[in-house]
Amino acid sequence: MTDAINSKRVRKPECKLGGSHTTIIGGRAGKKIVSLLSQHPSVKKMIPSVITVKGKGNSGGKLAARVQRPDDRGNVRLLLSHGTSFQELRIITNVGSFEEGERVMDELNSLLSDI
Repeated sequence: MTDAINSKRVRKPECKLGGSHTTIIGGRAGKKIVSLLSQHPSVKKMIPSVITVKGKGNSGGKLAARVQRPDDRGNVRLLLSHGTSFQELRIITNVGSFEEGERVMDELNSLLSDI
């Protein structure tokens, strides 16, 4: 009976992070953003991509995050920037269209504006 109850719960945020690596730029603040967004009911999985460093400069600085560009299936991208480092995370959603992806993008960006 506990299996039936557990299957109805939302997956833990750390279970939603996947891909070939789980490194997130920005330290604790970056992980906090990923954890917050992964709690959204439409988010199925978050897949970090390559970390890009542009030029030499201050490696620290303010962490900025923005959800952008839904694709035809409603999946969106999270762009994290911290100093001269950038990272894109693919956010796989359970919606099925571009229009629903725009709605999810707006909801996730509104969560980001609250922090």
